[in-house]
Amino acid sequence: MRTTLETNPLTATAGMDGNGMAALKPGMIPAYDGSVKDWFQLLKPRVMYLVIFTAFTGMVMAPGDLHPVLAAIAILAISVGAGASGAINMWYDRDIDAVMRRTKGRPLPAGKISHEDALIFGVVLSLLSVMVMGLAINWTAALLLAGTIGFYVFIYTMWLKRRTPQNIVIGGAAGAFPPMIGWAAVTGDVSLVSVVLFLIIFMWTPPHFWALSLYTNTDYTTAKIPMLPVVAGETETKRQMMIYSVLLAPLGAAPWLLGATTAFYGVAASVLGALFLLSTVHVWRSANGSTEQTRRAKQLFAYSILYLFLIFTFLLLDVWVGEGVIAAITGVL
Repeated sequence: MRTTLETNPLTATAGMDGNGMAALKPGMIPAYDGSVKDWFQLLKPRVMYLVIFTAFTGMVMAPGDLHPVLAAIAILAISVGAGASGAINMWYDRDIDAVMRRTKGRPLPAGKISHEDALIFGVVLSLLSVMVMGLAINWTAALLLAGTIGFYVFIYTMWLKRRTPQNIVIGGAAGAFPPMIGWAAVTGDVSLVSVVLFLIIFMWTPPHFWALSLYTNTDYTTAKIPMLPVVAGETETKRQMMIYSVLLAPLGAAPWLLGATTAFYGVAASVLGALFLLSTVHVWRSANGSTEQTRRAKQLFAYSILYLFLIFTFLLLDVWVGEGVIAAITGVL
């Protein structure tokens, strides 16, 4: 009779191998029993939801029309591409995921899915998403999607993440492309406004993730990931968070300054940017290693998620009701 490995290799007596999976004793074979939920988790659904939302905003803001069926296909291709890159990322990072509290429950280190299957799953979905985008929509959007997947997998995951504390800064570009892809799906090109949407996410990413790393740096130290707080210290991390927050504040209002939105969005973005900057100032002024710093960093991390959601929500609302709101306010005044 063959003996199977425990479902959770982290608690198995067999230990861990160099791949972040359980090391098998003689006579043991791995027992993978991944559910649909486990396969879905490979796609990093939380990230995928943000990608869908920002890509949809880019499509709505873009001049021109796209048939609803084609728009749905474009969103599907973008979401599948984002999920595919997440699956490949989990395949490559399975060793460090296994030692970090935040990620050790993911399907690969938990022994639910084999790393070979995860890689095949990610590669097939990547190719499929790009081909569908190119054949059904246009090849400009398809090339941008392919570039995004490639950037996230090869530049961020395989090259930058384990080598430089600027991994989040440069690698953040991958998460900033979706509104440009959505825009290109409608217009077949890239414009200044779509680049600004890219830059908003790009500048938002470092303070967002560094706020998280300020109170989870033990995980990154254990996994030997050179996050900025681990390599350069908390003071330098907070200084750079301030720099990016100062740049982000006016950048958030840039679509209004470029004439792409009404003052309805411009005022909302300015207020949101000021609150983001204020939250970063609170982190910057807190003492290193203090409970106050941890509390403020958690507040900033939570608000940063709300900030990005509201920025893109107001961009959508501006397209749909912005002029009406301004007209109503002008009429009252």
